[in-house]
Amino acid sequence: MTDRGSIIYLEGVTVDYDGFKALNNLNFIVNYNELRVVIGPNGAGKTTLLDVISGKTKPAAGRVIFGKDTDLIGLREHEIATLGIGRKFQAPSIYVNLSVWENLDLSLRRPSKGVLATLLGISTPDERERIASALETIGLLGKAQTRAGSLSHGEKQWLEIGMVILQDPTLLLVDEPVAGMTDRETEQTGVLLQSLAEKHAIVVIEHDMEFVRQIARTVTVLHEGTVICEGLVEKVQADPRVAEIYLGRSKVAHG
Repeated sequence: MTDRGSIIYLEGVTVDYDGFKALNNLNFIVNYNELRVVIGPNGAGKTTLLDVISGKTKPAAGRVIFGKDTDLIGLREHEIATLGIGRKFQAPSIYVNLSVWENLDLSLRRPSKGVLATLLGISTPDERERIASALETIGLLGKAQTRAGSLSHGEKQWLEIGMVILQDPTLLLVDEPVAGMTDRETEQTGVLLQSLAEKHAIVVIEHDMEFVRQIARTVTVLHEGTVICEGLVEKVQADPRVAEIYLGRSKVAHG
């Protein structure tokens, strides 16, 4: 973590769906190069939180400040993305009939380059170097020419993470990255996210508490659209309010 302060700051954010407050006067702050995990029961507002930051959902009240002083309220999703906010949705969104390399090549932020140029292999040495570096980071260097549709579920998730990080985000939003993964893939995903936190601030929404314990530095617990607890995993799991909202279980084992 750096001394630059917060990269994203939500103050008094409320999202109201016909009387149901998906977020209720929410205050939430993440610092540069921080890996933050957000947990909570279904309906707690976790995905809505990412929707607000990425511009998919407009809050009824509150402020969303990115970086030094950029208010994201009123900006469109693509405008927010160009500011340096990347989002990885739960279901991987890749080009299944293209190779792993071609998927990454298409994701590079360029002023003008289409699918045809990608398929013809028209890229600069610097671009090829960036793609190779991303392949190494996500653990798919040996599968660069593999058709993306033939990858395992975990590998598809890693590929999309690679596609997002090639957009050069300073803040990366990741929604339930290990859902459906094998134990080995889950562990590798944790290592990947921890390595990415050296260069990016990351907000991870997750239900798998074993995975949370593997990667979390700070955990935020949402319930009914507001933060009820925040801190180290041990502090969060020992909080009686957290045990209560998880259906009275003595520990948050399957939240």
